[in-house]
Amino acid sequence: MSSELDSDRPNIEDYLPSGSSIHEPPGKLRLRDLLDISPTLTEAAGAIVDDSFTRCFKSNPPEPWNWNVYLFPLWCFGVAIRYLILFPVRVIVLTIGWIIFLSSFIPVHFLLKGQDKLRKKLERALVELICSFFVASWTGVVKYHGPRPSMRPKQVFVANHTSMIDFIILEQMTAFAVIMQKHPGWVGLLQSTILESLGCIWFNRSEAKDREIVARKLREHIHGVDNNPLLIFPEGTCVNNQYSVMFKKGAFELGCTVCPIAIKYNKIFVDAFWNSRKQSFTMHLLQLMTSWAVVCDVWYLEPQNLKPGETPIEFAERVRDIISVRAGLKKVPWDGYLKYSRPRPEHKERKQQSFAESVLQRLEQK
Repeated sequence: MSSELDSDRPNIEDYLPSGSSIHEPPGKLRLRDLLDISPTLTEAAGAIVDDSFTRCFKSNPPEPWNWNVYLFPLWCFGVAIRYLILFPVRVIVLTIGWIIFLSSFIPVHFLLKGQDKLRKKLERALVELICSFFVASWTGVVKYHGPRPSMRPKQVFVANHTSMIDFIILEQMTAFAVIMQKHPGWVGLLQSTILESLGCIWFNRSEAKDREIVARKLREHIHGVDNNPLLIFPEGTCVNNQYSVMFKKGAFELGCTVCPIAIKYNKIFVDAFWNSRKQSFTMHLLQLMTSWAVVCDVWYLEPQNLKPGETPIEFAERVRDIISVRAGLKKVPWDGYLKYSRPRPEHKERKQQSFAESVLQRLEQK
């Protein structure tokens, strides 16, 4: 792990003014002396320049190519095609999809109350249908690799997380029940109505009691024979599809088979990363619908089980390794929830203890 952090840490000398060096004549206070006091100061200096945590949630803008008089007219022509032709067509396609879906889902949901097995089967098919219309509205080019997930008890599917469209892309192939943050607006309305019929489980990060409720619902769901396959995004937040942050251990301590799913987006036409702090999901969809296409690969990987003597945390890291290697993601040792809250007190205490020990060791050497 340390080698990965060292390779990801910037070189301080690269950010000094040209002609400057950290190697100063003897007798002067050198930058190396300051940074050599403890690894904590070295980490702090690196964080000021550029930290690996922030880079996990940063969108990289595409390189401009319309920089001369020959290419600019082609770029303008492409913008006109995307916004004046493709976008209206995609809106019509999505509208037709919603009309078909709602005119079928509402009667099925309310008129087949006494026939649960048939109702659930039709609702699953209809949710897969509307997700297919969503993917078509982005001109989604999605390649699925591996066997399609099946409905079996005591199994859970886990995937890396880039955007809420991860769920839509996976859902058009298999009607998963998903563990998801409760959202406001029209997304929240869909969660509490349509997706509720799939057995999805919602939570609120700010509510501590939700964790116990979710854990109980997870165990109940995985033992149901007729329940939809359970899908969890163990990173707990959207990452920019270049890095992989720590997996939460909840999905790995259920005593069931874990089926990894790796999702990798090709940024040739659009960056599929959703930064929920800077962009609403509606604007994110508009960005996708005004691009040329969304290109994506999905791998259904070999199921994994807890090995003898292996802890849930070690199990989670092993599955994260499998997904990261397949999707070409760089692992970083960060908790994605730090994006939403301050560091935990115990984390700060460990850093303070490490700093104090290094200073005492330095003084003893003197």
